[in-house]
Amino acid sequence: MSNERQKQIRRLLPLAALVIAAFATTGCGTKIPSGHRGVLYRTFGAGTEMGKVYPEGFNWHFPWNSYFVYRTQQQERKEHLEVLSADGAKIQLDVSLLFRPVPEMIDSLQISVGPNYYNDVVAPNLRGVVRSVVGQYKPEEIYSTKRDEIALEIEAKLRAELVKKYVVIERVIIRDVALPKRIVDAINSKLEALQEAEKMEFVILKETQEAERKRIEAGGIADFQKIVSSGLTPQFLRWKGIEATRELAQSPNAKIVVIGGGKDGLPLILGSD
Repeated sequence: MSNERQKQIRRLLPLAALVIAAFATTGCGTKIPSGHRGVLYRTFGAGTEMGKVYPEGFNWHFPWNSYFVYRTQQQERKEHLEVLSADGAKIQLDVSLLFRPVPEMIDSLQISVGPNYYNDVVAPNLRGVVRSVVGQYKPEEIYSTKRDEIALEIEAKLRAELVKKYVVIERVIIRDVALPKRIVDAINSKLEALQEAEKMEFVILKETQEAERKRIEAGGIADFQKIVSSGLTPQFLRWKGIEATRELAQSPNAKIVVIGGGKDGLPLILGSD
């Protein structure tokens, strides 16, 4: 090999080493995004590294090892479910589930369930709990009066089931309820009847209160008249008549006084105006 050839090889060796190093280091690290955590898997070791959860950022490792990355932020999944009510009616439910894995238990979640934990554990439990809870209620309760109560009951039962699988249930929301048309019509008719009954009860109560007010008012007037009439004796009325006659006789207005012309001997006063 000529000296010129050897010189060319020596010049290319650093470049080749740099390329090899670049390829080698490319597989020696994993970026864990914000809001995520990672679990290290050792290919030639004990497999999943237990007892340590790696934070977000760039984490170095040997090329033959790898990280399983989990999103630890709150997530939402929507499910469309068909369930039966207490009386056997088919009901369509749109349910939203807010959940997240327990960050410090990602290693246990990896061992027991794996990255596809929503489809493997969360969704089946959600469907089972929804069917068991909704099956205890009548269609009109699910449709209107107890929707929030049902959602809270589903949430509590699902939370109790999934805490053992290292998943936190934040909230269950029943977004929509679809019933057969005949049941919807019956519920609406019943609600209208209830509203009419409540309206009638209000009218009756108002009329009863008004009647009671009038009875009390009439009783007061009767008591007043009884008190007044008991004091209006003939002597009292004659005396008041004499007083009135005297006051009129003393007034400057022109008048004619007829003595003894009135009832009970009271004078008659005739004005000239």
